[in-house]
Amino acid sequence: MSRTETPTPEGTDDAVGHSANTPALRLMNLALHGLFFTLLVVLVVRGLLDGALGAAGLVIAGALAAVYAAGGLAERIRTDRLWAGLWLGAVVALWAGLTLLHPEFCYLVFPLYFVCLHLMPVRWAVPSVVALTGVVVAAQAGTPGGLTTPKVLGPLAGLAVALLTAYGYAALYRESRERQRLIDDLMRTRDALAASQREAGRLAERQRLAREIHDTLAQGLSSIVLLARSADAALPADPATAASRIREVGQTASENLAEARRFVQALTPPALDDVTLTEALRRLAAGPGAAFQLDGEPYPLPVEAEVALLRLTQEALANAVRHARARQIAVTLTYLDDEVTLDVFDDGVGFDPQTVQTVPSGARPTFGLHGMHERIAALGGSLTVESAPGEGTAVAASLPLRSVVTAESVLTVGVCGSAAVAR
Repeated sequence: MSRTETPTPEGTDDAVGHSANTPALRLMNLALHGLFFTLLVVLVVRGLLDGALGAAGLVIAGALAAVYAAGGLAERIRTDRLWAGLWLGAVVALWAGLTLLHPEFCYLVFPLYFVCLHLMPVRWAVPSVVALTGVVVAAQAGTPGGLTTPKVLGPLAGLAVALLTAYGYAALYRESRERQRLIDDLMRTRDALAASQREAGRLAERQRLAREIHDTLAQGLSSIVLLARSADAALPADPATAASRIREVGQTASENLAEARRFVQALTPPALDDVTLTEALRRLAAGPGAAFQLDGEPYPLPVEAEVALLRLTQEALANAVRHARARQIAVTLTYLDDEVTLDVFDDGVGFDPQTVQTVPSGARPTFGLHGMHERIAALGGSLTVESAPGEGTAVAASLPLRSVVTAESVLTVGVCGSAAVAR
């Protein structure tokens, strides 16, 4: 039975068909079968040299070798319990006949012990190996000198060693199966974790895309619509104003197109191309009634922080013009030693922040204030919106430098990790 698939040594009814899970177990299997053939060859050669092995014994020994080898060559014997049982019965019968004719072949009982213990359930294996021992004792009784104590104790000692070895082998097999089970569980857990990370990355990217579209493309298109309506209203009475609005439409559309291209390429906004955050905010607040103020000495910030502050300013200015109908807007960027703050104040109609931030059950959340809060919170900062009907609106954001740097590192690692999982 020299094969890579071997019965489990646990003595269960599903013994046939399990695989030896480790090279050590397969090596022990090969050693067992090698021991059988080695002993058989040595005993046959010895019998031929002594002249004790007749033609009948030689034929039986050849048949035993052939049948035993069939266990490793015939697929059906290796996989079918019934055929394995028939094979084992044939091997034991040939061995018993050979041993009764020539007691020297009783030494083959030792590897046969293990074969029985491997193939059969415990309730059958133990009686079977005891019966094999009985055959050995009976064969020894026919030797010169008859049955003596050493001739009985020898087979019994061999039986005890075989049983202890087989149960040790069973413990090793159980440990191997348990280790394999743990490995399988670990692989399943790893796959589930990878799937969870991919899903989390997908949801986070979806939310980020929604914020980006709202903060860039949607705002640009809204501005184009308002400018087009203004140009239409100015015609035909004020063609100069209409022409100015149309030029603004073209400029806004060009900027929106650039935003869309960079958005697809996942690069920084065009407003930050070759300019500092301070200059980008100054340009945003260059409209009528708007003013920009810089406090402190500017220093470089991570790209994520600059983009967040730029988008926050765009959102606050768009809300002030489109919804609050503000006449005066003040944007203040402050660089402190340990944090950067941004304040946007307008004198518009104001609103109730609690009403706006509360999303009714089943309703779709807006990406205005909600998106602004998420952008700043993702960088470890805080955002405060203060307003009241008729009293204007103040938007204040604070980004601690330590939190900004840490958040940027986490985002970078998260993106790389998601890419690795995707690969």
